[in-house]
Parts: sequence; structure tokens; C-alpha cells
Amino acid sequence: MSNTPVAVVTGSNKGIGLAIVRALCKQYSGDVYLTSRDVGQGKAAVAELQKEGLKPLFHQLDINDLQSIQALRDFLKGKYVDDTTPFHIQAEVTMKTNFFGTRNICNELLPLIKPKGRVVNVSSVMSTRTLPKCSQDLQQKFRSDTITEEELVKLMEKFVEDTKKGVHEKEGWANSAYGVSKIGVTVLSRIQARVLNETRKVDGILLNACCPGWVRTDMAGPRATKSPDEGAETPVYLALLPPDADGPHGQFVSDKIVQPW
Repeated sequence: MSNTPVAVVTGSNKGIGLAIVRALCKQYSGDVYLTSRDVGQGKAAVAELQKEGLKPLFHQLDINDLQSIQALRDFLKGKYVDDTTPFHIQAEVTMKTNFFGTRNICNELLPLIKPKGRVVNVSSVMSTRTLPKCSQDLQQKFRSDTITEEELVKLMEKFVEDTKKGVHEKEGWANSAYGVSKIGVTVLSRIQARVLNETRKVDGILLNACCPGWVRTDMAGPRATKSPDEGAETPVYLALLPPDADGPHGQFVSDKIVQPW
């Protein structure tokens, strides 16, 4: 299932409809569909907007034709709604890559980091958006300043097991495998930074989690607001913190600004 917002403007190859598409392309953070009964006229209108540097998408639509409406419905459902992969499989695969993969490489490489080194774990703003959708008990655990890595791992494993049993929402989890996995990355980073404070007080190593933003990648799609170069700005900023910097450390950073957790 895509997380990309979608706007569909009916009858929008000219007039007010075309103006709506133009305005949405400039202001809306999502995919904007220009539609028209005539394919040729619709594609010509898209080309006109592309000359203005805008990126509308096109789909044929005649609101007087039920089959045309149903064809648009099926297209949108297939691209933005349907995901035939069972949720517990999504959860297991996503958690393995996003959380456990990040944890494994950190555990192997952190002991090699030299004094004044910098570590940047790529999380997501979805971690901060998903956390409030979890139960108060889970929120308290994930915000705790004393949670251990072992406790966090058990929570991430429990999420996957709860999805397999079909009880994850009953158990207080948000219904987002990606979001929960990124909660794990953010909390893991907080734990790692705390451990560094305890064991390497004079090394000056700074470790943070960050959100690159909504970036035009295969995952986010072409309507995302940032280019890959723009998405790299915050991770690079954290990786190149000056040698005498004492922070940020153990923080979640977006657009070079420390965000509340």
C-alpha cells in the first residue's frame, strides 16, 4: 500500500479544472491526476503544465460512463490501496530490514568508531507520527530514558509475533509496520547514544537518528517534495558535525533541527 496522498480532479483538461490541477501541483504534497473524457486533450493539458515545471499525472475519465469511473477506481485501488501481502509478512520483512539490519551493522561497527566519530541512523518522521498511535503503555516504554537494547528487541519481536496472531492492534500497536520499525530505529539510536555516554565519556562520539524527509525515490514516488540531494542534507550535516561539537547526540533530527520525541 502506498503512503502517497492522491488528488483526482474530474474534467480538468481546461478551464477551472485545469486551474485546480495547476494550483494543486504547486501546493499539494502528493500525486495529482488530471482527467478528461478525451485522452488526447488530457495528455495535451498535461504537457502544457509540464512546460511550466509541474508534474501532473493523467487518467482517462468520463463521469457519464460507469465503466470509465470503475476503470479509474480499479487503477487507484491497485496503485495506492491494495497490497496482497499479508500484514504479518509485511511486518516481518520490514522489521528485519529497517530495525534488525540497522541494529546488526551498528553492533558490529560501533566498536570500531574512533574518537570524534559520527554515527547517523536513518529513521523517518513516521516514527514520530506512529508513536502517538500506540497505546500509552507502549509510548511510555519507547520514550523511557532507561529502556535497554534487550528490552527494545523484545518489543520489536513482540510486534511481529502479535501481527502473526492477528492481535497487534488489540495489544496496543499502531497499524503500520514501517512506522513501528522506524520507532525501533529512533529508540535504538537513543539507547546507543546513552551507552556511549556511559562507556566512552571522553571519546566525543556523536550518534543520532534522522529523517531525510519525503524524497523522490522508488519508494516515495515522483511527487515527493525533496530531491535525493536535498534528502541527503540532514544525514550529511550530522555526519560532518565539527570535531569540537558536543551535540546533537542521541536525538532525532529533521531538516537539521532536533525534534521532540
